[in-house]
Amino acid sequence: MSTELLTIKQQLQARKAELMQRLTTLKADITMAHSADWSEQAQERENDEVMNALGNEARLELSKINRALERIEEDEYTTCRSCGEEIALKRLQAVPYTDLCIRCAGH
Repeated sequence: MSTELLTIKQQLQARKAELMQRLTTLKADITMAHSADWSEQAQERENDEVMNALGNEARLELSKINRALERIEEDEYTTCRSCGEEIALKRLQAVPYTDLCIRCAGH
């Protein structure tokens, strides 16, 4: 594995750990008991919705990262899943969980 790909893999693993920590924190925040005050409960419920949305975004990114890590292990990371051509290293550095070359991503 090239130095560049090893660096990308380490970045993906670090981001994965960060997202997993974020999800743990969000889950803890959402499961906290709500206030007895009705007006405060309304605000807390709105906050829960925002935290759920953030959690969904984190889970989606985590899924993409996991797939990218699988592709690295399967030695398919630099191959576009659409056309089979090589994904440019600069693109992988910019969007490390992409599985499309720039040409296919534009379609």
